[in-house]
Amino acid sequence: MPIKIQSDLPVREILEEENIFVMDENRALHQDIRPIEILILNLMPLKEDTELQLLRSLSNTPLQVNVSFMTVESHEATHTSKSHLNNFYETFSALKDKRYDGMIITGAPVEHLEFEEVDYWEELVRIMDWTQSHVTSTIFLCWSAQASLYHFYGLKKRRLDHKMFGLFPHRVRNRKIPLVRGFDDEFLAPHSRHTEVSAEDIHNCRELTVLAESDEAGVFLVMAQNGRRIFVMGHPEYDRITLDGEYRRDKGKGLDIALPKGYYPDDDPQKKPLLLWRAHANNLYTNWLNYYVYQSTPYDLYGVPDFSAL
Repeated sequence: MPIKIQSDLPVREILEEENIFVMDENRALHQDIRPIEILILNLMPLKEDTELQLLRSLSNTPLQVNVSFMTVESHEATHTSKSHLNNFYETFSALKDKRYDGMIITGAPVEHLEFEEVDYWEELVRIMDWTQSHVTSTIFLCWSAQASLYHFYGLKKRRLDHKMFGLFPHRVRNRKIPLVRGFDDEFLAPHSRHTEVSAEDIHNCRELTVLAESDEAGVFLVMAQNGRRIFVMGHPEYDRITLDGEYRRDKGKGLDIALPKGYYPDDDPQKKPLLLWRAHANNLYTNWLNYYVYQSTPYDLYGVPDFSAL
């Protein structure tokens, strides 16, 4: 949350240089406060696991956050009960006339397909376009980050020689951007994917700002449109045992899967993984909610917000 200070306090300039968010008395007096409305399009098969992971990440803020869940109509979920979907999820058709402060679109295990081969691709394109007029800021995670970079900027994904699987170190590239406020110079984040958008293509796209990347895992965090679009190439929301579960699942299927890199102590899958990325994951979502949702969203979502100015 911001620090309220006198507008002419001499240290204000220093605080702003250090990326500390300050608010002068005039702005504080004219603030209207209401709950923040967040929509999650959950494309993951184990929807309840993803719900828990994301809700944990969104809970570390003093803001009141109202969360709604969306599912696609053009794909039938087989790993989540229909009763759960009927009780807790709505479709794009039911929600398309509403407006939201923020939205998260999750990844999906469809990397082996070209984007246009995914059965809900056309619906996802409509949803991505809809965010431009109905959502203040959207986070795209993992596969949906690749999908949105392809849709909005024409950047193609490419298949990796081996699965990018494990816990990898990343470096902050642009510390003045509030989204990485409070990050250490180097931090860890999980990845679990077979494809990537090349770092060269992302860096060469003038509309994109790279905020963090890894020598081995590539670009991790990217921003566009002053934070209206945020692309996260990994899975900061994963909990302690998610990579372990994926590893054991694939081993059980007889797949040729390597140990998740840097994840198990001493590379021993019998040892309990250390949770080494939660603090930065929470920081990422807290910064997003504060700087790119709460501080940017119009108070009246159903007025005529000028999204182009955000």
